[in-house]
Formats: sequence, structure tokens, C-alpha cells
Amino acid sequence: MGIANIIPGVSGGTLALILGIYEEFIGAISHFFSNLKKNISFLVPIAIGMVLAILSLSNVIDYSYKHFPIPTCLFFVGLVLGGIPMLINKVKGKKEVGQISSYIIFLLTFLLVIVMACSDLIFGEGLKVSFTNMNITGYILLLLVGIIAAATMVIPGVSGSLVLMLLGYYYPVIEVIKELTKFKNLGQNIIIVGIFGIGVLLGIVLISKLIEFLFKKYETKTYFGVLGFIVASVIAIPLSTILDGNISFNVLQILIGLILTTLGVGISYKLGGE
Repeated sequence: MGIANIIPGVSGGTLALILGIYEEFIGAISHFFSNLKKNISFLVPIAIGMVLAILSLSNVIDYSYKHFPIPTCLFFVGLVLGGIPMLINKVKGKKEVGQISSYIIFLLTFLLVIVMACSDLIFGEGLKVSFTNMNITGYILLLLVGIIAAATMVIPGVSGSLVLMLLGYYYPVIEVIKELTKFKNLGQNIIIVGIFGIGVLLGIVLISKLIEFLFKKYETKTYFGVLGFIVASVIAIPLSTILDGNISFNVLQILIGLILTTLGVGISYKLGGE
């Protein structure tokens, strides 16, 4: 789940679903104090595994994006594409499939992602994220972003890291984690990671009960919302990379990227049990 959450386009919630622990995971969080000892023994090993994965892979992803942006981006796209059939199967045959409200939900989540991906064009350069000389507003925003990212991390089919990418926080956060593993700027970076971590914990706790409710009462419509997010991500990931600037196109990178797209589709499709 830690590996999934650090890769844009891959959902930790989806991996939990595939591995057969999703319901127990959400239940342990939303009813944490009901059976404290059991829930701690279940959640702590998962949390440790996730932290270790994030710390060990942050440098790899940061290096790959900086030096090979097109292949890295297209690999993420492949991972997203490969997960779509699993989500379609979740709604196939359900009566809500024919309801217009389901498609409106799909359209709204689709447009939301596209707008976030085009935020620089719509709102200007002011939304560029930097952790240099942060003020109180910046720390509050970081806390809120942590809450939003955590909420999406546990929803099957929705990538928390992709949301961070679309909001402009993904690569700055990865850079901070990378510096921490090299013991650089420890004071500032520990504060940044600490505030972001608090946001993540708050987000998981706050959203778990809502997710439990939505999937129980409005399962099909919820999956339509997830599908809108995922389908838009296929456009949003390369669009965000291009708008980020400093991208040089060449035939070799594109060919490697297409191979990695196919590989990404295969990996995600296989993990989805298709």
C-alpha cells in the first residue's frame, strides 16, 4: 500500500481491496476504539510497511521524473489504464448504471480533475508550490492538503499521490522526503513532514466513516465518481507533466514511454485480478 500511495495513478485503497484487507482496514480505522488492541495490532504493521516503502522509493521516483519525465509519466498512465476494467466490473449489471445521476457524478469528478490539472493555465503561476520561507498560511494549506490526500488514499481507484500531483504538492513533498533520507535541512523538513503527517492521520480518520457509508448506501454511484476521476487521470497526468515545463521530447523517450505504458497496464491489470 505504501508503494501504491507514492506512485501517481495507483491507489492504496485499490491494493487493499485486491489483497482482501480493505473492509477490515476501513473498519479498524472507523471503529478504532471499539476493539483497541486488535485494531492496533492490525494497523501498526501496515503503517510501518507504508512508511518504509515511502522512504525507500521517494529518491527513485524523484530521480526518474527529473531525468526521464516522459517515460515516467507514461508508465503512470499505464498503471491508471490497467485499473479501469476492475472498476467497470464493480458497476456492471447494477441498476444504477442506467440512471442519469450516475453519469452526472462521473462528469463532475472528471471535470474536477481536468480543472486541477490545468490550474496553472486557469489561475496563473500563483499556485506553484514551494516550501521555502513558508508562513502560517502555507502550513495550514499543507495540513489541509494532507487531509485531502489521506481521504483519497483509502478510496479504491483514487490515487492520493495523483491528487497531490494535481494540487502541485507531490514533487515538493517527495523532495522533502528525499532530503530527510539524506539528513538535509532536518529542522524545516521534520516540521513539514510532521504537519503533513498530522493532516494525513486526520484525513484517514475523518473520511473512513464517510467511505463506509457511501459504499454501503450508494456503491454504484460512488464507483461512477471514482471512474470519472480515473478516466480523467489518463489525460491529467501527461497534461500536468507538460504544463510543469522543461520537458524535451525525443523519439527514444516516447518509444520507451510506450513500452512502459504497456508494462504499467499489465501490472495494474494483473493486480486487479482481471
